[in-house]
Amino acid sequence: MSDAAVSKGVVTFAAKQMRKTERDILRCVDQLSEEQVWARGGEWENSVGNLLLHLEGNMRQWILHGIGGKPDVRERDAEFALAVTVSAAEARAKFSTTVEESCKVIEAVAPERLLEVIDPQPGGTWRHPTVLEAILLVEGHVRQHMGQIVVLAKQMLAKDLDLSMPRKR
Repeated sequence: MSDAAVSKGVVTFAAKQMRKTERDILRCVDQLSEEQVWARGGEWENSVGNLLLHLEGNMRQWILHGIGGKPDVRERDAEFALAVTVSAAEARAKFSTTVEESCKVIEAVAPERLLEVIDPQPGGTWRHPTVLEAILLVEGHVRQHMGQIVVLAKQMLAKDLDLSMPRKR
């Protein structure tokens, strides 16, 4: 198997997993009310809405800016604001649009770029990753927060969400 084939397989799989994770996140969000999307147990916690905005900002900075070359417009602190700044529908739409834009950038990465060093977050703690590392970090980050969203939704809805293989009841 050629290096190009392996590279294509990696970026295709990463984009596929991002879309699958988005689907599960949206299945949770779509069952929540506006109030539930923005609910927090305390100032130290993130709401589902904050997590949507955070993931959107992270993908925009790392993938669209870091790999795709778009301007860095992220305002990270605003992603965690206590005051609601957009509706749940707007947060959902921004997240979903950014997932799709990010997947297209990922799928278009040429094999020779995978080991290119980038600096998507100059003020951050992870400096100078390769394009491949950036893709894998973001895909894992989205999955990590999906787990939080699933738990929050299950707790608020007091039911199993059957996101994967339904279990016997």
